[in-house]
Amino acid sequence: MQILLTIAYDGTDYAGWQRQNNAVAVQEKIEGALSAIIGREVIVRAASRTDAGVHALGQRASFFAPDLRVPLEKLPQVLNGLLPADISVTAALPVPENFNPQFDAKKKTYIYTIQNSPNPLTARYRAFVPQALDISAMQTAAAHFIGLHDFAAFCATGGSAKTTVREIFECEVFKDKVFGDSVRDAWASSPPQGGRPAPEPRQGGNAPLTPSLNPRFTRIRDEVWGDSCIEIYVTGGGFLYNMVRIIAGTLVYVGLGKISPEDVPGIIASKDRARAGKTMPPQGLVLAAVEYDIARA
Repeated sequence: MQILLTIAYDGTDYAGWQRQNNAVAVQEKIEGALSAIIGREVIVRAASRTDAGVHALGQRASFFAPDLRVPLEKLPQVLNGLLPADISVTAALPVPENFNPQFDAKKKTYIYTIQNSPNPLTARYRAFVPQALDISAMQTAAAHFIGLHDFAAFCATGGSAKTTVREIFECEVFKDKVFGDSVRDAWASSPPQGGRPAPEPRQGGNAPLTPSLNPRFTRIRDEVWGDSCIEIYVTGGGFLYNMVRIIAGTLVYVGLGKISPEDVPGIIASKDRARAGKTMPPQGLVLAAVEYDIARA
């Protein structure tokens, strides 16, 4: 039996996903927990080898376990009891014996998050860019990445890919406040399960836990979390070494006016790494999802 895990982790204190001889990696922790449960050495294969400091909400990794005695539906809970607090298994599914989590992946989605004001509460998960960014220009530039291209200009030195051709299905830029107006809009346009509308706040001390409209709370919230964050979503069939972080850096340069949105097609065509933006730091990057065609994956 082969089992596919969905894994979330804070990558701050790890040397990336892949097991290493001289540093602690996420793979090592997952394999250690599985080995303790099964009673033998277990090797896992992952969909993506995230770099040091990069996070994940939807990493996928599989392993063979014909001798697993824990019920599959209980496996995430048992694993989480053995894993550190910054790693969590959120799902476990059976997959075919010939399944490969890397090569069978149809889509991978990464999110890169930027903040314009320093905040120690979010610094582990956002890159800090102090200057204001032109979001409209960034959105225009992002559309140029969509399609099948040779992304040699967006590959860092050290990659081992046989080809630099990759296909991007979606690339978008958003700016929004944490717990801001978009949350209230979501409540209004998409009622919770059961079709009930969002409850109206009641008078007194028993108001439901809905986003507050109180201006004072809004001001305090913005002071705590920062006025806004910028999110770059990129979905593709696969990615080169540091490709998403370089795309993010290029879009930041567009937002700063250093690169025009109309320059992006020429940068892609040039295959010249020097013409693209900088490689953004790892902490802003999250592997959000890996998608497959197999049932229930």
